[in-house]
Amino acid sequence: MFSKKSFFKKNKSFIIFIIFLICLLFTRFYGLNWGNSFFFHPDENRDAVALSQMNLKNLNPDFYAYGQFPLLLSFFSFQFGNFLINHSFITNLSFEQSIYILRFWSAIFSCLSIWFLYLISKNIFNKKSSQLIFIILLIFNPGLIQFAHFGTNESILIFVFIVNIFFSFKIVKNCKPFYIITAAIISGIGIASKISAIILLGPVFLSFLFNFISSKKIKFFLINCFLFCALTLTFSLLFSPQYLIKKTEFLYSLNYELSVSTGKNKVYYTNQFLNSIPYFFQIKNIFPYTSGVFVFIFSGLGFFYFLKNKKYKNIFWLLILIPSLVYFLYNGQLYTKWTRYMVPIFFIFPFLATYFISQFKTKYIIFILVLLSIIPGIYFCRRYFLVDNRPIASVWLINQIPSTSSILSESGNVMNLPVYSSNLQINNFDFYNLDSNPNLPSQLTTQISKSEYIIIPSRRMFKNQNNSTFPFSQKYYQSLFSGQLGFTQIRQFNYHLSLFLNDENAEETWSVFDNPTIRIYKKD
Repeated sequence: MFSKKSFFKKNKSFIIFIIFLICLLFTRFYGLNWGNSFFFHPDENRDAVALSQMNLKNLNPDFYAYGQFPLLLSFFSFQFGNFLINHSFITNLSFEQSIYILRFWSAIFSCLSIWFLYLISKNIFNKKSSQLIFIILLIFNPGLIQFAHFGTNESILIFVFIVNIFFSFKIVKNCKPFYIITAAIISGIGIASKISAIILLGPVFLSFLFNFISSKKIKFFLINCFLFCALTLTFSLLFSPQYLIKKTEFLYSLNYELSVSTGKNKVYYTNQFLNSIPYFFQIKNIFPYTSGVFVFIFSGLGFFYFLKNKKYKNIFWLLILIPSLVYFLYNGQLYTKWTRYMVPIFFIFPFLATYFISQFKTKYIIFILVLLSIIPGIYFCRRYFLVDNRPIASVWLINQIPSTSSILSESGNVMNLPVYSSNLQINNFDFYNLDSNPNLPSQLTTQISKSEYIIIPSRRMFKNQNNSTFPFSQKYYQSLFSGQLGFTQIRQFNYHLSLFLNDENAEETWSVFDNPTIRIYKKD
């Protein structure tokens, strides 16, 4: 007689695999159309513009801030898909098509990263239950979920880092040429996506070093290093030939990006990093949000147990933690401390949290801790069920505000609110330069007197310029929020997505691209 209990027992591993796969695919692919046909992310917009300029006769995207690999992959995969469906190629991808194919590949690489992390966990956690805990924490990691929905390079970079860690394990066990060649191909993809991915090669070099320490064969060590570097360089240029073909343009763009990231060139959109403290900023303003508050706390406790149990003597732990620490120390000290800079090491927090949870022997305690750990990720996933609050705010403005009203808003917010009413006069004022341009304060005074409504489209200005470094901006926002300016808040549009945390206190890109809080004030 058929028994459901016996069937589940015999097929337990397969059923768990299917459940996890469904959760992974759902959290990565559902809601890739976020924004409701409006595209608010500036980085993916730049990539999409470059991709839409490519065609079969000219593959030059005329864009040099990043490498060419993601664009080539997206272009040819879309052409291949279109040929299978319509039996023809297209001249150019539209901007919208470019956005969605970039997001598709971002989700794909995010899924692949989880698979390799599972393979890595087999070398770290002896218990099957610990491996499963690790994977479920990764699946519901808010930061990984968010960046899987952005058509940017970050999902590729974490994939490269994870795969290099995986092959560093292989090389330490048995230094076969196949492992070195494969790691070089993956590393080439990383550098061909973004030149700063050079730092992601750390695990492979560390595995060579460990082999040298154990074997004392300096010649073997040097040959491996040379082979890996030569192959990586070859594949980097193969996957992104513009590094050579357009060397001048690429170097100019690289120098500009470096000047911004190091703070030599303090551009207006980096104001939030003025006087920020390296490392502390990321610990306070990034990791609690991208990990979820419970995983963040458990990871700290996991690190304590790591030291207590002397896991630093385990070579596989070192192959994970040393390159991750080096990555954090380098990127953490940069002037620009964007959330995206930390994406390759997001997995460290579920990793250490899993180690902490695994210290408990009681199944019920483990279950409660795991449940607490994934709740912030589940809570965050609501973002992709909900209509974007910017179109919602725009509809409200059109329906609730008199059509001839004058409205004061802010420029520099990636994309203005999509208000399609010709009679609404929305003046997007340049608050970024309010304190540096002597003509703007008087212009702002005029705009305030003329305006019947004020819109704060995101936290960008009032969080970044509400301090003594920006006296005019500080006075404006303090007067507005206190009511002294003569305006009262009448509506607010936002989704609270970080459980027990205020999204607006995070590094700004955590919320302004896909979940800004919009405030509307009316003149008394």
